[in-house]
Amino acid sequence: MVGQVSNEVEVNVAASEAWEIYGTLRLPKVVEEALSGLNQKVEVIEGDGGVGTVLKLTFGTAGAPFASLKEKFTKVDHEKRLKEVQVIEGGYLDVGFTFYRVRFEIIEKGDDSCIIKSTIEFDVKEEAAASASYVTIEPLAKVAEFAKTLLIKNKVA
Repeated sequence: MVGQVSNEVEVNVAASEAWEIYGTLRLPKVVEEALSGLNQKVEVIEGDGGVGTVLKLTFGTAGAPFASLKEKFTKVDHEKRLKEVQVIEGGYLDVGFTFYRVRFEIIEKGDDSCIIKSTIEFDVKEEAAASASYVTIEPLAKVAEFAKTLLIKNKVA
């Protein structure tokens, strides 16, 4: 079973400013802060934020169907402002998924406006189809809203 969910948040800052968060290792820290209620911890296992960077996400007790997962940056395109991150160990792969990828795109709308688009693409084995209910765009939407707040606050400062 193949699926996809996405979310878009418009931000009144230049796309280059939003990419300074999403295109770098600032993003894991923003994720931790935005999702602090979930007691999520994000560690950089290897890499400098480019392709091949590996992160370990450890989840608290708040409703996650698994304790942790590792993900790898498989695409970082600074020109297109596009980052793809794929689960490579644990997490969704342990509950029947064969593929789980998150894509972040910063889409320029104008000089001082952009869209943060977050997309989850997944493939889950037919016998584990019930696990598809674990897929939710809500955490990524919270991260985008938190990033929006940070970006606007920094613009005003």
